[in-house]
This record gives sequence, C-alpha cells and structure tokens, in this order.
Amino acid sequence: MSEPSRRSQVGGRDVFVFDGLVSVEECARYYTAITQASFTRTEAARAETQEFRHWVCEMPVENLPKTSLWHATERAIASVRPDERYLPYRVYTNFASFGDTLLPHVDAVANARELTALWFLCERWDTEWGGETLFYSDAGDAEIAVTPKPARLLLFDGAVRHAGKSPNRNCPIGRYTFAIKLRAR
Repeated sequence: MSEPSRRSQVGGRDVFVFDGLVSVEECARYYTAITQASFTRTEAARAETQEFRHWVCEMPVENLPKTSLWHATERAIASVRPDERYLPYRVYTNFASFGDTLLPHVDAVANARELTALWFLCERWDTEWGGETLFYSDAGDAEIAVTPKPARLLLFDGAVRHAGKSPNRNCPIGRYTFAIKLRAR
C-alpha cells in the first residue's frame, strides 16, 4: 500500500502529496515524451475567465490504463479511499511557462465525489523556479502550497479551490502537469 508523504485539508476537503510512487527516471520518460506533443491554448480556469487560456494536450481516457502513472494513481487512491472506487473521465497535460496566467478554480462542485490526480512531469525542479500549486480556503486565502518535484503526485478533492502557478522568470523549463479527473462509481 502506498502512503502519502503529506496529508492536509482545506475546508474539510482532502489534499494528499505522494512521492516515490514511480521512479524519477520513469517520470523523466513521460516528460521527454510530452515535450514533443502538440498543445493547444484552449483551457480556461473558469467560464468567466475565457480570455486567459492556457496550454493543454488531451489524452484519450482509453489510453490511460496503458500508463504506469495510472497504476500508481490507483495505488494512491486505494491507500486514502480504500472503500471507494473511482473512474477517470478526463486525462490531459497542462503546460505553463513564465508569464502565463493560471487562475484559481475548482474541478468539481462541492458535493461531488470527485478526485483530481495531478502528476508533476519534470526531470528536475528547483524551488527557486516557483510553479507551486496553491490551495485556497473558501474565503480565498492560500492555505497550502505544494512545490513541483519529479514524480510527485498531488491527489485532492476536486472541490478544493486551487491554482497551478506559472514558473518564475529564472526557470529554464516549462511546468508540465499530467491531470486525471475521477468520479466515484
């Protein structure tokens, strides 16, 4: 069973951080592959922020079971929600670089039984590069910050307000996150 390296809550909603579910080398293979993929600037945080779009590359959900990241995600979910089963309904990779506008949003309505799994895809990351994922209270205060790290998985209740922040000016690489949206069955 895989245990989170960190557990937190925002407004009673879970946020888990997992490290070491896959090797850094395995994560680097995904990173290398995704840097060659085609992205479109079509993703917006919320309906009312359509003018601030960011880069995304969709993956067909049926391809997800072929990935080691999915199998590691399943283990993580089983460790924190052993009595529940979740099915993926959307899979994609986000890309952000310095200057991109990434805004707070939720992935699910408050009472939905949904999770978001967010993998940081990188070969290396320096904390001076920024790019944290911030989690906000209902009042809009940042309560949790999670630093990108190779092979790190963030697993959280889809109703937690959050935002991935763009990297700082000194970051020589892009910030890639592989997202899996899941619903309880």
